[in-house]
Amino acid sequence: MKTLGTGGPVVSDLGLGCMGMSDLYGPADAAESVATIHAALDAGITLLDTGDFYGMGHNELLIHEALKSRSRDDVRISVKFGAQRDYDGNWLGTDGRPAAVKTSLAYTLRRLGTDHVDVYRIARVDPAVPIEETVGAIAEEVAKGHVRHIGLSEAGAGTLRRAHAVHPIADVQLEYSLLSRSIERDILPACRELGIGITAYGVLSRGLLSGHWSKDRELPAGDFRSFSPRFSAENLAHNLSLTAALGTVAEAKGVTVAQLAIAWVLSRGTDIVPLIGARRRDRLTEALGALDVTLTDAELAAIEAAVPQGAAAGDRYDDAQMAHLDSER
Repeated sequence: MKTLGTGGPVVSDLGLGCMGMSDLYGPADAAESVATIHAALDAGITLLDTGDFYGMGHNELLIHEALKSRSRDDVRISVKFGAQRDYDGNWLGTDGRPAAVKTSLAYTLRRLGTDHVDVYRIARVDPAVPIEETVGAIAEEVAKGHVRHIGLSEAGAGTLRRAHAVHPIADVQLEYSLLSRSIERDILPACRELGIGITAYGVLSRGLLSGHWSKDRELPAGDFRSFSPRFSAENLAHNLSLTAALGTVAEAKGVTVAQLAIAWVLSRGTDIVPLIGARRRDRLTEALGALDVTLTDAELAAIEAAVPQGAAAGDRYDDAQMAHLDSER
């Protein structure tokens, strides 16, 4: 178990990211999704991560269904809000106004069937609203008991400092994997200085580091990887060659590529909690195996040689989405 930041919630060493059960990776089986959440809880995972815009509320309703037979006190629910989408799923921007904070939270609590969320965070920093105002509005909900802790997502070091001055920030959610290491430059040191934890998403780089991807794989309608630069025809072969090199290290270790990639993120510090995006029980079981992997200095060096820092071809999002990332400025 780990504490998110110096004063955040105590959570499991791995969290379950539930986005793919409702959105952005093509169709998912609802019954299998609920069974996967149950299996994760049974295995000791206590942190469930969602967003009110994942399937336009569907993901929160799915979690509500999964938790009906479970004790709310045994689960920590992290929720992102603020992303604006239309009926067709198009992204329209971010709303971090105090009124939007309170309205979004009210709807989230109703969909989840609970009176509080454990960590509440804006999905992307709203450039039109000072972060102090957004965090201040969440802090008012903390005082009311509707939110236990405040988090951020894809926030840069300067924004973290400003937000933390208003109210303690428990953690910041950031993409962090062997293929995405930009946080190591400024953000990770700032978090450690301030006592802010990291919940790392994309630890398998949307499947590129899973060991289950092939260059011939066809993506279903609605899968956002169709627009991801790292999955484009000109970049995919290079990125899969990095996975193949990592696979050689994994084979020598006697683990899967996915387990090795997750174990690498775990090795980066006790203040980092990887979020695994398993939508099926078999993928969950594989990911949980990473908890049993201990990496020696020689093995860490071999991993770094297989996937050097900055080796990925292509950005992690398209240009429009990259422009929304305060963490990349």
